[in-house]
Amino acid sequence: MRVKIFADGARLDDMLAASKSGMISGLTTNPTLMRQAGLTDYAGFAKEVLAKITDFPISFEVFADDFPTMERQAREIAAWGKNVYVKIPVTNTKGESAVPLIAKLAKGGVKLNVTAILTLAQVRDVVNALDASVPAVVSVFAGRIADTGRDPVPLMREALEICAAKPKAELLWASPREVLNIYQADEIGCHIITVTPDLLKKLSLKGKDLAQYSLETVEMFYRDAAAAGFSI
Repeated sequence: MRVKIFADGARLDDMLAASKSGMISGLTTNPTLMRQAGLTDYAGFAKEVLAKITDFPISFEVFADDFPTMERQAREIAAWGKNVYVKIPVTNTKGESAVPLIAKLAKGGVKLNVTAILTLAQVRDVVNALDASVPAVVSVFAGRIADTGRDPVPLMREALEICAAKPKAELLWASPREVLNIYQADEIGCHIITVTPDLLKKLSLKGKDLAQYSLETVEMFYRDAAAAGFSI
């Protein structure tokens, strides 16, 4: 496949396993995943990951809500390693656009991963703010778009065309819901897709014989009923 797979998560063992799998090209995480993993030392965790994974780009996200503090955090995170991308949300919690900060950081050479994008207007504003000479990732949450009953594929196609204005900007299909999304992203030429450990494991099912898969499913139901000791 042409699409690059980035492992998404915040458990060190999973991240290390993914980095050694031969299947990924980068990694991402975010404060929500880190909290779910029970982490409390943000910088300590990030630096431990970066000490062990040096040959893949890794995105770490700011968590401030005001832009001056967000900028300070972004510059601190960027200093942690040459393979670091700084995740900046497209707005703060007040709905105020982060585009001015994105432009300032990009102009200063900070590699950004602009996140939580769901509209084409946001894609246009972000791409316009990026520096053509600095690598960047534009993360569109296609899975969340699909959750609303909208087909994300046409939107992602158009987002790709917008990103073409900045050759070093890569479009990322974020929040996939199923393995099919990986193939959809690949088909339209999306540059990157984030994949959780459970979806990464399912990639081995590509091309699997459906009759055999049906039999294995029946066998699973039988084993589980027997193990539960069900009777009628």
